[in-house]
Amino acid sequence: MEFDPSKPIYRQIAEYYYQKISNGELPPGEKLPSVRETAQLLRVNPNTASRSYLEMERDGVTFTKRGQGTFVTEDEEIVKQLRIRLAKSRIEELVEFLHKLGFTNDQIKEHVDALLAGQEGDSHAKN
Repeated sequence: MEFDPSKPIYRQIAEYYYQKISNGELPPGEKLPSVRETAQLLRVNPNTASRSYLEMERDGVTFTKRGQGTFVTEDEEIVKQLRIRLAKSRIEELVEFLHKLGFTNDQIKEHVDALLAGQEGDSHAKN
């Protein structure tokens, strides 16, 4: 994993897991790797990984069972809201970037509509 130097690493680790939870790779009730395993996997300080885990628990996305580990919430509504929050955040980043390039809202909509129409055409061709 490559880290963005403009964002705190612990937040990026949380977002890494949030993506895995949102796309179903880590389903509700699934056990996360230990803090130590995450630190080794992502090559970060264990304290940084621990802070990520605390953040995820504070957000209600995970919970800890003493002596057993950290698990993905079983509340599907929280996972649904997490997916929406992640999507909105990425869309906001994209729109801000496109505005900086000089695109208007109407131009952005046209490009997104064209892209989605093209993807629909691709999916129909595959079916």
